[in-house]
Amino acid sequence: MKTATRTLALIAAVILVVGGIWAYKIFTLRALQARMATMMMPPAAVSTTTAASSVWQRQFHSVGSLAAVQGVTVSNQIEGAVTKISFESGQRVKAGDLLVQEDVSTDEAQLAGLAAQADLAKITLARARELRANDTNSQAELDGAEAQFRAANSAVDNERALIGKKTITAPFSGQLGIRQVNLGQFLPAGGSVVTLQALDPIYVNFSLPQQDVADLHVGQSVHVSVDAYPGAVFEGKVNALNSKVDEVTRNIQVQATISNSDERLLPGMFAGVDLILPHEDHFVTLPETAIVYNPYGNAVYVVERTKTEAGSQLLVARQHFVTLGDTRGDQVSVVKGVNAGDEVVTSGQLKLHNGSPIIINNEVVPPVNAAPTPPNT
Repeated sequence: MKTATRTLALIAAVILVVGGIWAYKIFTLRALQARMATMMMPPAAVSTTTAASSVWQRQFHSVGSLAAVQGVTVSNQIEGAVTKISFESGQRVKAGDLLVQEDVSTDEAQLAGLAAQADLAKITLARARELRANDTNSQAELDGAEAQFRAANSAVDNERALIGKKTITAPFSGQLGIRQVNLGQFLPAGGSVVTLQALDPIYVNFSLPQQDVADLHVGQSVHVSVDAYPGAVFEGKVNALNSKVDEVTRNIQVQATISNSDERLLPGMFAGVDLILPHEDHFVTLPETAIVYNPYGNAVYVVERTKTEAGSQLLVARQHFVTLGDTRGDQVSVVKGVNAGDEVVTSGQLKLHNGSPIIINNEVVPPVNAAPTPPNT
């Protein structure tokens, strides 16, 4: 009996000790939670900017290709051996400058014989006219002399034209490409000699969807950029619209002319084209770094200023979901969610959640430029 009593007393003592330990743990945990509830997270350092109201010129963006106003591959019309080359690769030439001379020695000899026959026909015609004036020959003899004279001169002109076709000249002023013939080479008819391009001005050809046709007209300004010159913008004017819409793509082809006095732009270059419209759009704009992109919706953090019980100012970041519009350079337009004048966080968002305390440090701020220029230009 005494043993059972001792066992029960021991069990009761153990339960009492364990219960006391458990009660102490619960008490300390609740005290820690209460202390943490009264503690504030240290403020996160962020940079901010003020949402601005901006006016953007409406524009259409497209991609296109540069093309020479005049560009050909110079070729020969009549086969022959090359006896003279009068240009170097990449040389600038004027219209009519000699490029290549084919062998015309036989043709020149034939021309001399035909010229002699033409001279004789001329003398014969003059004599026939004199005799006819004295009525000592018939009209038929005079007609025959005139026909022989015209035939002889025609043969001379034909031979000169043949020699001219073997004398290859520049059809217009421009810049030559790489020479494709060699001295002594036999050129078949239509053989390539060299490319010739007139580079100033230069065309840019691009396409726009058919729904934009109503806003297109000749004379509109375009801004063109190419990968070869990052940050450079070349200005031009629309000079032609195609007279039909492509039945496959439902796009209309547009052509613009660009001044190219320094000849930096070359035919065949890929180009980005912005066609400027007369319409203006008013947007609230922010640096693109201010946007927090999420699968469930894009957002920004707007600075909210409140006062504590002690009277000091407290800065808090409030999350606002936004609807975005077009992007230009470092700027993005906000259609909904932010008002002009709102102070918005531009960096440090990864440390924030809705209601986070913040401190503002704008010693270093992200760039915000609608037309940024890379530092290597």
